[in-house]
Amino acid sequence: MLAGLAAIDLGLDARAATFENPTGARGAGGTAAGGRKGAPNRVVRAGERVVLADLAGAGVIRHIWCTVPPAPPPSMRSLVLEVFYDHRDEPSVSVPLLDFFGCPQGRPTAHTSALTAVQEGRGFNAYFPMPFGDHVRVDLVNGGPRATILYYQIDYTLVSERAGDDGLLHVSFRRENPTELRRDFTICTDLPGPGRFLGCVVGIRPIDAGSWYGEGEVKVYRDGDTALPTICGTGLEDYVGSAWGMGAHHALWGGAPLDVRPPDRDPDAIPDHVGFYRWHGPDPIVFRDDVRVTLQQIGMHRFAIDATDARDAYLETNPLAGHGWFPIPGAHIGLFERRDDVSAAAFVYCRSPQAVPRVDVAAATVALDRLAYESPSRFETVLA
Repeated sequence: MLAGLAAIDLGLDARAATFENPTGARGAGGTAAGGRKGAPNRVVRAGERVVLADLAGAGVIRHIWCTVPPAPPPSMRSLVLEVFYDHRDEPSVSVPLLDFFGCPQGRPTAHTSALTAVQEGRGFNAYFPMPFGDHVRVDLVNGGPRATILYYQIDYTLVSERAGDDGLLHVSFRRENPTELRRDFTICTDLPGPGRFLGCVVGIRPIDAGSWYGEGEVKVYRDGDTALPTICGTGLEDYVGSAWGMGAHHALWGGAPLDVRPPDRDPDAIPDHVGFYRWHGPDPIVFRDDVRVTLQQIGMHRFAIDATDARDAYLETNPLAGHGWFPIPGAHIGLFERRDDVSAAAFVYCRSPQAVPRVDVAAATVALDRLAYESPSRFETVLA
C-alpha cells in the first residue's frame, strides 16, 4: 500500500461527490454562492432519502467522510447508508451509518483502524475500496423521527474498466435481541461467491448474568461446510486480537473501542454496551461458492464454594457449555450458554452484485437509549 503512494497513474481520473456535485462532474465542484462555500451541508428531514453520489462509468470509491451533529443513540442509529450497483432496485449495502464506520450501538467512539477512522469521535472516515463497473448510487436514509444536518465527501477515481478480479463491497446488518440458547448468532450468510469476507463490526448489549460474556467462538463455514466449520476461533476477545477478557482498545485490524460502563464499576465486570471490529486484511477469507460466519453465545461465571443456591439457580436458566466446570482454588468456575443482544454489520466482497436485507430501523434502534451515567457530547445542545 505504501509503495503505491509514489505511483503516478494517469489512468486514474480523480473525482469527488458532494452536495454541490453529487455526480462528480468535472469542473462542477463548489458551484453554490459563486464558489464561496455555499452548500457544504444540508438538512435531512425525518423519513427523507438523499442521494450522496450518482456515478456513471467504471471506478473505485476510495474514501468516504461525513459528519452529523451528535444526538441520542437511537437517533444516531436511525441513519442508514445504502449503496446500489448497476442501476439495481435493491441495495447491496444497507447498514446503519455509524456501524459502517465501526461504531455500533448508535454511539460514536474515537478510534483508528486500517479501514476506518472516527476522529475525535465525530469525523467518520472509511477507506474500504468500493469498485463499481457501470454505475453506483450512494444514498442516506434518515429513518428516525428528527432531522439532522449532514456534511460529506466521497472521493473516487474513474478507470477505463473494472478489474476482472475485483469484488463489489456488500454490507449487511443483522440484530438478535435476544439471541437464543445454543443457537449461534449469524454474522454473515446468503451471499453467493466467489467472494471474500472482509470482516465485521459487532455490537453487544450483555443482558444475561455472568462474569464474562465472550467465551463463544467465531466460526467460518465456507464452500460446503455444514455441521462443522473450516475456521474456528478460541473465543471472542481472541478473535478481536486481545486476551483474558476485553476492555477498550483499538488497533489496525481489530479492536473494541466501545466499552460503556459506569465510572465506578469494576473494570473486569461486564460492560453495559461493547462494540468491536475485525478486518481480515493480511489474513484473507476467500470463498468460491458460499460463506457463513457465526458467533457462539457462551460465557463464563464464577461462584464462591459455598454459593450453591446461586449456582443452582443460574444453572436453571443457563446450561453448562463445553466441558462445563473447571477447577480453581476456592471457587466454582464454569462455561455456560447465555443470551445477549447482538448486532453485526458484515463486510463482504462479491464478484457480482447481490441484494442484502434492508435495515429495519425500529429493530435496530430499540433498547439503545442513553444510560443515566452517559453524558451527551458537548456539541449536542449547540448543534441540535
